[in-house]
Amino acid sequence: MDPQENSPRKIVPITPVPAGDESTQEMISLYAAHKKIYPRSVQGIFAYWRWILVFATQLVFYGLPWLEWGQRQAVLFDLGARRFYIFGIVLYPQDFIYLTAILVISAFSLFLFTAVAGRLWCGYACPQTVYSEIFLWVERKIEGDRTARMKLDAADMSLEKLFKKWYKHIVWIGIAMWTGFTFVGYFTPIRDLGMEFLTGSMSSWEVFWVFFYAFATYGNAGFMREQVCKYMCPYARFQSAMFDRDTLIVTYDEARGEPRGARSKKADPKALGLGSCVDCSLCVQVCPTGIDIRKGLQYECIGCGACADVCDTVMDKVGYPRGLIKYSTQNAMAGGWSREQTWKRVLRPRVLLYTGILLAVTLALLSSLALRKPFKVDVVRDRAALARIVSGGQIENVYRLQIMNAAEKTLHFKLETEGLPGLRIVTETDVLVPATESRWVSVRLQLPYDAAKPGSHPIHFHIQSYEEGQQVVGRIEEKSVFLVPR
Repeated sequence: MDPQENSPRKIVPITPVPAGDESTQEMISLYAAHKKIYPRSVQGIFAYWRWILVFATQLVFYGLPWLEWGQRQAVLFDLGARRFYIFGIVLYPQDFIYLTAILVISAFSLFLFTAVAGRLWCGYACPQTVYSEIFLWVERKIEGDRTARMKLDAADMSLEKLFKKWYKHIVWIGIAMWTGFTFVGYFTPIRDLGMEFLTGSMSSWEVFWVFFYAFATYGNAGFMREQVCKYMCPYARFQSAMFDRDTLIVTYDEARGEPRGARSKKADPKALGLGSCVDCSLCVQVCPTGIDIRKGLQYECIGCGACADVCDTVMDKVGYPRGLIKYSTQNAMAGGWSREQTWKRVLRPRVLLYTGILLAVTLALLSSLALRKPFKVDVVRDRAALARIVSGGQIENVYRLQIMNAAEKTLHFKLETEGLPGLRIVTETDVLVPATESRWVSVRLQLPYDAAKPGSHPIHFHIQSYEEGQQVVGRIEEKSVFLVPR
């Protein structure tokens, strides 16, 4: 037993705080107040590439639904008909394996890019980044650059402020609505959707998704911006699992930059005991998430490189070498490696493994698509009549065949069966299926009564496709069973 257990304990009285005594009360907030970020515009190599990605992604997103392939929309995900049209490829629910392969490719691409150069996706191609850039560009054109926007928000309400704010939001809403309309255009033929909009005959679900996607774009890109990256996106939380000390990240050269401080352009920093950083804080002002890169790697950093662009501009003005803030690795910064040494270490086993897996899955997907037959067949037994004896002493089994034509042309199909002596098809054996359509066909098989023992017997359906008056396009074999009653 602990001898201190029976020792008398000191009781500290709790003195209640008078309700009216405000001088002794302290309000403790559990949440940090959100401070609006006003990113400064920046020019440079990384900003240039970021805008190239903005134009490229939006050209694909807005333009793809308007492309035609034959007599239909080139890219259309027809959920009602359960078909995905991707240029010359028609996918059915049975082609789920291709969706799985695409997801695997996307995952390993993310792993590869992150292992090599950090959050490239976040900084250059993520929809949140892209639309935030577009909305910020509109804001700058209407309200001005960083200083003008800060003054406008701090000023009292006036006719000028009211006009600029409403004008900005009207443009934002227009972009958001067009984005929502385009998004729905991937699932409903966009030309038909446009006519339905003009005639006021859009379905309730189409209206809902147009406004839902528009509202999400308007809210995320116009108001939440960096809050989505910092608090809502899970990638910021688990990115560290894919980083290592040889991952290229936006880094600040602390050994060269510190101690930081202001100085004249003509002053000798060594004589003043200062580093290359002039402490202008422009790297903070251009950051879309509002962080200070000089504090080291932070999960809020999306790797856009805006701080590197503006820092290079400052270094040019003061006559110092560029690269105080740059893409580098932690090992390179610690060891003072050259660019060649840094890139040599980037091609490490981890990166090569991701690259090998990515190439293997991609080649497998492309090969499977190239060798894919232009039709599919599913055989389903009629559970209402497993086996029966019909006139003439024949044993009959009934099947339902779903023939899916994935080609862009009408195909003829010839049905055959084998597996038991005397087994024959007594229904039609020639079936016509239009382009990119599917058809259910009822097939009855009959067998002489004494041709097989009672029980289940394996059989095969042979389905051969051909064009009108032309050679065979493809051939598929499907397994099933024929039941002989006792």
